[in-house]
Amino acid sequence: MNAIPSFAPQPITDIEVRNALDIAVEQVRRNLPKFTYASQNHSSVDNIYPAVSNDQWTAGFWPGEIWLAYEHTGDKIFQYAAQIQVQSFLHRIVNRIETDHHDMGFLYSPSCVAAWKLVGDKDGRKAALLAADQLIERFQPIGQFIQAWGRKGVAEEYRYIIDCLLNLPLLYWASAESGDPKYREVALVHARTTLANSVRPDDSTYHTFYMDPVTGAPVRGVTKQGYSDESAWARGQAWGIAGMAFSYRYEPLPEYREAFERLLAFYLNRLPTDMVPYWDLTFSDKDGEPRDSSSASINACGLLEMADLVPREDAARYRELARRMIKSLADGYAVKDPAMSNGLVLHGTYSKKSPFNTCRGEGVDECVSWGDYYYMEALMRLSRTWSSYW
Repeated sequence: MNAIPSFAPQPITDIEVRNALDIAVEQVRRNLPKFTYASQNHSSVDNIYPAVSNDQWTAGFWPGEIWLAYEHTGDKIFQYAAQIQVQSFLHRIVNRIETDHHDMGFLYSPSCVAAWKLVGDKDGRKAALLAADQLIERFQPIGQFIQAWGRKGVAEEYRYIIDCLLNLPLLYWASAESGDPKYREVALVHARTTLANSVRPDDSTYHTFYMDPVTGAPVRGVTKQGYSDESAWARGQAWGIAGMAFSYRYEPLPEYREAFERLLAFYLNRLPTDMVPYWDLTFSDKDGEPRDSSSASINACGLLEMADLVPREDAARYRELARRMIKSLADGYAVKDPAMSNGLVLHGTYSKKSPFNTCRGEGVDECVSWGDYYYMEALMRLSRTWSSYW
């Protein structure tokens, strides 16, 4: 079992959790005029998010923040704004606007599943079920995975990415909601394929993994957003940790719990003293590389998810690790001055170009929308017994 690093910050207290959540909610409130009828860009520009159309894979995180603010305060203004967002998401999936990819869970769980669960929004339910239909269209029986991007079945795009583990809860929800097992069956198979191929022998993870379109055999793991094919992209490792926790919730195989521990150990052993990683875990303090605060938030949520599923002693350890990570974010990374930024958490990294990866390079050392969302979710999980949108 993974020990708490000796250098770790002190755990965040309950009072500090409430204060941090209050600060985050007020920032969400300030953002309503700009983002009620628009979406938030995937990352800030000079720490300020621009308003954009609802056509990015990240668009679901901002309405997720609004729903978290509604839960924390009960203020109907947040419900009103979030349900306006639901209409935009229904329009998007009905008209298939930039939906030819796997990120339906990121889009529709925190926006529309949340709307149905919290206030019984029927359009939210309809949109989320349509999104689940779209997601299983990308399932490839040859290879047993959900194809991430690109034209379906084409060899150069015949791959999945580790992030997709966080899209699977939409499918589990859709089966429970509709009574049709087909969604769950796809999710279960994809999770097992990820476990079989995406974890390296040293317990790091591949960002993306290619399969053979003729035989379905595993071909190779590579990166798009990590430093190199063999390095450990920090956010990918965090997606893996949180994804194994969710997989364990929906199918409690010992292999998922073991993988969770192994991936977590690799991650913890490569953290700087404030427990917020550099954008790739190959880097350390001497390298001068930017952090990715969003990885810490994702990891904290994964720890808190697994804490709800395991015996008390292990749960306490996971919660303490999460409290220490969130303490570091709240003290050293969270936005304190709204004149400086309209985001919640500074020093995230969306996509940093390297000589060995294929990303464009954007959103480096900025606020990132999923980082803000998962920071708020972690605070919410620490503040109460929370019913997950996932």
